[in-house]
Amino acid sequence: MVALLIFVAIVALAAFFFIGIYNRMIRMRNLAEEGWSGIDVQLKRRSNLVGNVVETVKGYASHEKDVFEKVTEARARTTSAGTVQERATAENALTGALKTLFAVAENYPELKANTNFLQLQQTLSDLESEIQMARRYYNGSVRDYNNTIQIFPNSIIAGMAGFTKKEYFEAEEEARAVPEVRF
Repeated sequence: MVALLIFVAIVALAAFFFIGIYNRMIRMRNLAEEGWSGIDVQLKRRSNLVGNVVETVKGYASHEKDVFEKVTEARARTTSAGTVQERATAENALTGALKTLFAVAENYPELKANTNFLQLQQTLSDLESEIQMARRYYNGSVRDYNNTIQIFPNSIIAGMAGFTKKEYFEAEEEARAVPEVRF
C-alpha cells in the first residue's frame, strides 16, 4: 500500500513538473509571437507611409523614375515575404531604397523645405525608432523562448510537444558593415 502511494506521488510530481514546463514554453512562445506582431504592425505603418513619401517626392523629382521603382518594388517584396528571415531581408532592402530616395530628395531644395515632406520624413524617422524597439523586444523574446526549449530537461518535453526554434529578426550583412569615413 505504501509503495502504491509513493508511486502515485512520484507520478503526480512528474505530471506537475511536465505541466509546469509545458505551460512555461507556451508563455514564452506567446511572448515571441506578440513581439513579432509588434514588429509587423510597425512595418505595416512604415509601408503605408512610404507610399505617401514617394508621391510627395515624385511631385518634385519626376525624372527620378528608377529610384521610385526600386522603392515600390522593395515595398511590394515586404508584403509577400513568408518567413522572418525573408521579411528581414525585404525590410532591409526597403530601408536601403528609402536611403536612396532621401539622398535624391537632398538635390531638391524646394522639396526639403516642403512642410508635408518634412512631416513625412519625421514620422518615418519616428517609425524607424519604434521598429528598432520592436525588433529588440522580439529578439529578446525569441532568445528566451529558444533558451527555454533547448535546456535540459525542457528539450525533451519541447521535442515531444512539437516546440521548434524561432528565427531572430536580423539585419543583413551590408547593414552591419562599418561605414568608411574619409576626411
